[in-house]
Amino acid sequence: MFIDPADNMRPPPLKHSPFKALVVPRPIGWVTTMSAAGVLNLAPFSYFNAVCDAPPCVMYCVNGAHREGGAKDSLMNVEETGEFVFNLATWDLREAMNATSAHVPRSVDEMAEAGLTAAPALKVKPPRVAESPAHFECRYLKTVDLPCATPGGHNAMVLGEVIGIHIDERVIVDGLVDVRRFKPVARLGYMDYAVVEDFFTMRRPD
Repeated sequence: MFIDPADNMRPPPLKHSPFKALVVPRPIGWVTTMSAAGVLNLAPFSYFNAVCDAPPCVMYCVNGAHREGGAKDSLMNVEETGEFVFNLATWDLREAMNATSAHVPRSVDEMAEAGLTAAPALKVKPPRVAESPAHFECRYLKTVDLPCATPGGHNAMVLGEVIGIHIDERVIVDGLVDVRRFKPVARLGYMDYAVVEDFFTMRRPD
C-alpha cells in the first residue's frame, strides 16, 4: 500500500489515518503553563520529545485552535510568559493525565479539576504536578510555525531549554533512573496507549 497524504490518508481498507499509529510509541509531554494573568493550564501533548542534550532542550507541538478562538492556552501562555514545565506522565497518573486533555474554558485550572497538587518550581512560575516523579523546568526559546491543512487551524512547535530537573529519588537505582519504578506511559495510534514496564539493553558497536 502507498499513501499520498495530499490525496487520501484513509484509503481502503483503512478506517483511520495510520500516521500516528506508525510513529509509536510517542512520549507524552504533560505541560504546565501559566498565563500573564496567573491562570494555570495543564495539558498533555503526544507530539513531544527531547531534541538535544547540551544544553538539554525539548519540544511540544500545539495543533489546532482554542474553542473560544485564538491559539490554545499552552501556546498563548508560553509566548506571553516564556516559561513552562514538563511533568512525566506515569501509569498511576494515566487517568488524571487523560482528564487534563478535556476542552474547557480558558478560566479553568486543569490541574485542580483533575485533583492534582500544584508544587512550586524553583526557577519558573508555572507549578509542577506534585504527584509526578520527574519534571523539567523550561525556558521558552521559540515557536516554529508548521504547515496546517485544516481550515482555520494552526500547527506550531514550541522549543524550550531545560533549566531545572526534578527527580523523585525513589526511582533512582544504582545511580540510574529505573523506568520500572515509575512506569511511564506513551501514546500510540487511535485511542491506544502503552506503558513501559521492562526494557532490554544493546551496546553500540563503537
